[in-house]
Amino acid sequence: MARKQGSHSDITGPKVQAAAVRLIAQHGYAAVSMRQIAAEVGVQAGALYNYTPDKQSLLFDLMRDHLVSLLSAWQSEQKPSDAIARLEHFTRFHIRFHLSRADQVFVAYMELRNLTAENFSIIEDLRRDYEDALEAILRAGITEGVFATQDTRVATRALIAMLTGLSNWYRTDGALETERIEAIYLDLVRKAVSG
Repeated sequence: MARKQGSHSDITGPKVQAAAVRLIAQHGYAAVSMRQIAAEVGVQAGALYNYTPDKQSLLFDLMRDHLVSLLSAWQSEQKPSDAIARLEHFTRFHIRFHLSRADQVFVAYMELRNLTAENFSIIEDLRRDYEDALEAILRAGITEGVFATQDTRVATRALIAMLTGLSNWYRTDGALETERIEAIYLDLVRKAVSG
């Protein structure tokens, strides 16, 4: 099928991804068809295959891109040296990174069950890399004598779930400003790992 006149892969490709994220976040992966995504973008359904081989690949790309972006942003952060300051830094970073990406967060965390085993393994490795960053902070805090937790891996996953869940309900036009939300969540995180 010929490409739509005026269509460019560097323009249409991101539109396909944006439409897919929005529709999957709204309706769920299983309920969204390639035809719906094409209609949202304004192209013929067959034209989508110029940008992705299939729906599974599209879902995988959305998840991978989100996690790669998250890891890259975290790795470029200037991190404090002591564990308490690093935990605060991680908490604030996680909140700020995710709040403006509610649809991406939903897709990356809630649609894992729809990945093939091979794709799931790759996404799980990326998630584990990010979890390892927080777990290293918790272990350092235990070594420094400022944190106490029975299991750092469980604590890591619980904290990330709590912080990520914020994007499900928080609205920038709501009653609480981002800075106030950060302060509240930081207090919750500190209490969760204090001895």
